[in-house]
Amino acid sequence: MPVLASFTCGLIFGAGLLISGMTDPQKVLGFLDLFGAWDATLAFVMAGAVAVTASGFAVARRRTAPTFSARFLWPDRNDIDAPLVGGAILFGIGWGLAGICPGPALVNLAGLSLPIVVFVIAMLAGMIGQNLFGKNLWRPRTMAPRAETASLPSRADG
Repeated sequence: MPVLASFTCGLIFGAGLLISGMTDPQKVLGFLDLFGAWDATLAFVMAGAVAVTASGFAVARRRTAPTFSARFLWPDRNDIDAPLVGGAILFGIGWGLAGICPGPALVNLAGLSLPIVVFVIAMLAGMIGQNLFGKNLWRPRTMAPRAETASLPSRADG
């Protein structure tokens, strides 16, 4: 049942992206062009998404358990750290350059457009690279205790 619930949520999300125009890179770039031909329609999409999400969280917080899972998996962190800021900056740069982000890219993948296929491959490579190498990049640096070394004889000992 959880797989069916996940599939249904993904289907609704994908349909919402299509209907709202979030899958059209030109529409997204028009929204991001604040000092040019700004297209404000995606602001209404985002406001609607925030309203629906806030309502959903309000209902979920009053429940003792989710419908299709044994327990809620609420986030346990709320701090702002370097990986969060760095990731947000990279996401914003990529979104601004391409006019597409991961969700809409996966929806657009159904059309097998070469630029979208390349985008998704690059996105997957970035995700794999983060899993392989990124964990060490963002780890806080601490001074490791020095290993005890055998004392060398001094000149006075010799």
